[in-house]
Amino acid sequence: MPAAATPLPETLTPRPGVGERLSRMIRLPTVSAELDARGPQPFEDFVVLLAELYPLVHEHLSLERVTEFGLLFRWAGAAASAQPVVLMAHYDVVPVDESDAWTYPPFEGRVEDGWVYGRGALDDKGPLAIVLEAVENLLAAGFTPPRDVYLSFGGNEETYGAAAEQIATTLQGRGIVPWLVLDEGGAVVDAPLPFALGDAAMVGVGEKGVLTLRLTARGDGGHASAPPKITAVGRIARAIDRLDPWTFPAHSPKAITRMLAQFADRASGAPQLLLRTLATFPWLTARAFAAMGGEPAALVRTTVAATMQQGGTAANVLPSQASATLNLRIALGETVAGTVRRVKRRIADPLVEVTVVESSEPSPESPTDNDQFALIVDAVNASYPNASTVPYVMMAATDSRHFHRFSPAVYRFAPLEMTNAQRASIHGVDERVEIASLERGELFHRALLQRLQ
Repeated sequence: MPAAATPLPETLTPRPGVGERLSRMIRLPTVSAELDARGPQPFEDFVVLLAELYPLVHEHLSLERVTEFGLLFRWAGAAASAQPVVLMAHYDVVPVDESDAWTYPPFEGRVEDGWVYGRGALDDKGPLAIVLEAVENLLAAGFTPPRDVYLSFGGNEETYGAAAEQIATTLQGRGIVPWLVLDEGGAVVDAPLPFALGDAAMVGVGEKGVLTLRLTARGDGGHASAPPKITAVGRIARAIDRLDPWTFPAHSPKAITRMLAQFADRASGAPQLLLRTLATFPWLTARAFAAMGGEPAALVRTTVAATMQQGGTAANVLPSQASATLNLRIALGETVAGTVRRVKRRIADPLVEVTVVESSEPSPESPTDNDQFALIVDAVNASYPNASTVPYVMMAATDSRHFHRFSPAVYRFAPLEMTNAQRASIHGVDERVEIASLERGELFHRALLQRLQ
């Protein structure tokens, strides 16, 4: 007979200082895109720092290094045969543009007026910290989970997540099928849509695929004083111009229908009628969201954006070759292969070579009528009682995408409050998180682990 899980005491006072601990994490510039220039030392220092900040985690959980940048902790549960829970985060961050004007230096980790500032505060050291805070506090209270809990932390998510992919492969190879996988993603937001008011905990039940394409064209080089009818640069520019926002058709996935139905239940009057109409007619939702542009449009269609261009060696020389890089986010229900075919058809120029640089398929949608989603709802109710838990489709990529091939319940939610300004600071300027929100986030994870069966 397996040992019974140790119950959580009715009262538990988390240890203070979560803001300072996050600050110390931020001070280590774990920029995965600059690994060649900076070297691995900040990443190794981060691993050492975690052992200092969370001694009980390192005393009671086993730690396995999976690749150079993957950290896999295992918290043994009372029933070893039960399917485990996997809580995910990543500790690498994106670079900082030195020309941007931050209020405080991005790697200072300034704690000011109840906020923590710095690169990684929201993406994703803040969410990583509150997972560890919850586990450390539960260990201090003598709690044992009813099933195994894995903490999967990757150090190269921002450069396509090879560490997390290997962690997923390792678990799958051992025959371990997670009961629940929870990674970064949605947050607790106010008025997530212009006509949907109130706080909402947005839980990603699926995520779009990612595709990086390189367009390349060749042309006759020579002096710029006598250009041909179309140059290599002009051919690339024309190709990009043909890939307008309407390149891909719009369609509304089930998660969006469920999201709108829940918003309708909380609304009244004309907004309620609008939301119920959109929830009832997905084709109408697709058209309306596509017409709105921005994030609403990205929810219902594959997007394409030119992000880099190269070509030429001098101002008065025609380049013999030009190229551009495209970033596409593939809508649920579509495929990488189909997306590449559509891009080629739209460009309609056999002299433009289209090369796949990096790709991952969109995920399936995880259900919302199961015990796993109900557990997330319960944890939200404990930590953000005024927020409604709402499913949606995540537009960015997360490390959790590597678990979809063998785990049926994968969700994306960082239990932190984020204003529009904070969301804009992710990968941008003045990234910051409120300490009170970190404390609520710790409570979310603590409640989730407490309510495990």
